[in-house]
This record gives sequence, C-alpha cells and structure tokens, in this order.
Amino acid sequence: MVSSVFPTAPAVPTRHRAGKRLSIVAPCYNEQEVLDLFFDRIDAELVKLGVEYEIICVNDGSRDHTLAVLLRRHQRDGRIKVINLARNFGKETALSAGLDAATGDMVVPIDVDLQDPPELIGQFVEAWEAGADVAYGVRVDRSADSFLKRLTAQGFYKAFNRMSDVDLPYNAGDYRLMDRRVVEVIRQLPERNRFMKGLFAWVGFRQVAVPYARPERAAGQSSFRYWKLWNFALDGITSFSTAPIRVWSYVGLIAGVLAVGVAGMIVVRTLLFGRDVPGYPSLMVVILMSFGLQMLAIGSLGEYVARIYQEVKGRPLYVVMDRYGFDGQ
Repeated sequence: MVSSVFPTAPAVPTRHRAGKRLSIVAPCYNEQEVLDLFFDRIDAELVKLGVEYEIICVNDGSRDHTLAVLLRRHQRDGRIKVINLARNFGKETALSAGLDAATGDMVVPIDVDLQDPPELIGQFVEAWEAGADVAYGVRVDRSADSFLKRLTAQGFYKAFNRMSDVDLPYNAGDYRLMDRRVVEVIRQLPERNRFMKGLFAWVGFRQVAVPYARPERAAGQSSFRYWKLWNFALDGITSFSTAPIRVWSYVGLIAGVLAVGVAGMIVVRTLLFGRDVPGYPSLMVVILMSFGLQMLAIGSLGEYVARIYQEVKGRPLYVVMDRYGFDGQ
C-alpha cells in the first residue's frame, strides 16, 4: 500500500526512535570532490536526531581518490564504515552491498552528491515513528535537472507503470527510510539484474511520500549519461514486465489477420478482373517492414534471454576487496 500522506489509521502502532539505530547507505563512484561536503552536512543532521547511527559508504570501483577520502573520514570517525568493492559493479549492486552490511533499525540509502538533501532524514524518521515502514522522497521540483532529463524521466515512469504490475511512484528515487523488516525482505531477493526502485515498490508494506525540491549537484559530475540511463530504464522495464515480449504475439496475430485479408482481396480481384503483375516497390516495402518487425521481435526476446543467462550462471552479486570499520575487520 502506497500513500502520499502519513498513515492515520488508529490500528497502526507508533514507534519511538529512542534506543534505535540508523544506518546510512551511500554508494560512491568517483565522488572525491563532494565527499567532504556530504559528510559535513549529513553529520550535522544526524546529530539532531538523537539516535545512534552508522554511515556505510560503498566504494564502487572508483578511479579517483574516493577511497582515500573515505578512509581518511573513517579514521576520524569510527561511525563511518567503508566497503571497497573489487571493481565497478554499478550503483544498484553497490546499494545492495550496503544494505547487506547495514545493521540499523532504520536504513536510509542516499546519494552523496547532495541532490538527496540530508535535511529530509528527520522527516523520514518522523514518518517512521508515525507507523510508516517506508518513507520515500518525491521530487516535486526538478528544475535543477535539464528539460530533456525531466521529459525522459516522466516518460519512463508512465511507461513503467503502464507495462508493470508494480506501481512505481512518480519522481521517487532510491532516497528513502526503510524499517528493518523491509530491508530483510529486500535482502532475500536474489536477482542479479537489480532495479532497486522497483524492488522497493514491489515489497509493499506501509509506504508514505515525503515531497522535496531536488537541488543541483553540490560538486563533481554525474556518471549517468543518457545512454547509461537508457540501459537502466531497459533493465527496469524488463525486470518487472513481460509486456515488451508479449506484445509481439499481438503483432503476429494482427499481421496474420491482415495477410489473410489481403490474400482474400487478391483472390477476389483476380476472379473479377483477371491476373495482374504485382508492383515491385510495394513488394519491397512489405518485405523490409516484415524484416524490421522480425528483428525487433528477436531483439526483445534476446533482452530476456540475456537476463536469464545472467541469472542461471549464479555468480555472486558483488565481490568485496576490503572492509573498514566492521567488527573484526
């Protein structure tokens, strides 16, 4: 169940943050320029909450000095823990590695570029105390993004919700607070082509939206380019919908009906007017169109076969090279 307001049903139990632990999970890839700003702002906010907390940073094979900055921060504050992956596995996998390591009663995934404002965590905790199992941020103002990015994002959410049985909240990202039991369910999901926004919505529980204005990136440059975003959207749709492959059954049915209709017209015309010579241009158009449709159908089938191939190999989701700040390591 997803709601846009705090739950108000009297049967919903209230919670208290006293004595609870909050885990922050922050995937990092080439973020050396913004990390110090991130830690300064999030530390200032977490201190206000009055809870024990840990910050788990997952270095996803960064090529700059991200790991060095993380280790320097870890040495200054033991609550900052670092997971160093053996290579770049992608943000979704890095986020999964952080969720596996988180020990908090509440867990908050967050981007370190500060487009997910840390000041929102207090509202997340209030929603959790009011009974929400998940409090997710909704970007009501995306003026910091380009027009093309806003347009494509809106198109993706519409397409996803039309083709999938999972209701993905519009303009909701990974930034959210999850109760411990929600995290435990997500950790049980075994797929390797992971679309975390979809998984967060799929698990259900009591979910509420917290609106916020999305600011500009504090420093550095995003590693997400439009081609990467396209592939990301493709992973999301194929992970939660069979519509792209099912549609070709209907295309084939329509093509078959049209073929029978055209054949009938040819027979009737031949009986009435005699034989004629078909036009070469129209014949080539039909052949090329049919070939293009076949290639699209095969391509759609290939996308699903490739994902089946990735799943059946059974490789680990990620490989950890080093862990800093965890017990005994």
